[in-house]
Amino acid sequence: MADIQSQDERELQDGQGSADVSADASVQDGTSAETSAQTQQEAAQPGDAAQPGDAAQSGEFDENSATLNEMYDHLRHSVDSTELDAFASRPLPDPKDAAAFSRATALLEAVAGNLHTSVATRVALARDMKFPNILVKLSEDPDPTVRAAVAANEEDKNWLVGRLTKDPEVFVREAALRNKQTSWKMRMEGAEDPQIGAQTLDFLARMGTEEGFSGPAVLAAMVRRAVALNPSASEETVQRLAQDGVPDVSHAAQQRLAQ
Repeated sequence: MADIQSQDERELQDGQGSADVSADASVQDGTSAETSAQTQQEAAQPGDAAQPGDAAQSGEFDENSATLNEMYDHLRHSVDSTELDAFASRPLPDPKDAAAFSRATALLEAVAGNLHTSVATRVALARDMKFPNILVKLSEDPDPTVRAAVAANEEDKNWLVGRLTKDPEVFVREAALRNKQTSWKMRMEGAEDPQIGAQTLDFLARMGTEEGFSGPAVLAAMVRRAVALNPSASEETVQRLAQDGVPDVSHAAQQRLAQ
């Protein structure tokens, strides 16, 4: 009987020992699993994951795989003048490929608005582009030579030219006044502006007298009369206006010469 009890005690002890070993193994396995999960979690932290724009920041921006928004953001904030100038000089896609053409013109807006794009390139875009979004962006450029190029671009909308006739720089205003898209109201105001130079006033003084002119004769005459009364108009211009076929214009010029 004692032998059986001793045997039972030994089996119980062996069982408890096995259970303890199994428990220890389970704890170790759980710890290993937790460590593995933690390692995987750390490897997948957002700060370490590839994010849009990471390639651009590391100098390895992949244009071919970038979305339109990613590419726009990249060009808008690039400090690489060589890259920006090169992008601006690319030929535009065939307009028949509407998606590619739309993408290219949208990205040119980003280039135009980036002041790391060279002034020469921004002037060229302002002079040659016909897309309103790009011209509007360039019309706000801090460099007046860029704004003057926009002012002279005959692809401008008349409201954009009109805004540039109010530019703080006289030569920008003069470029806008010479643009055929300028409204008669803006021409009238320019003809009255004593800061406008003699050459631009002479240009305005010829409004309505050109061969083949088909605009409103009355408005053209009003512009010429305003030039005749402008103290900045040259004597040569005023003398020519004194011979104008419209009495209101010629009388104004004669009064000016008599002063």
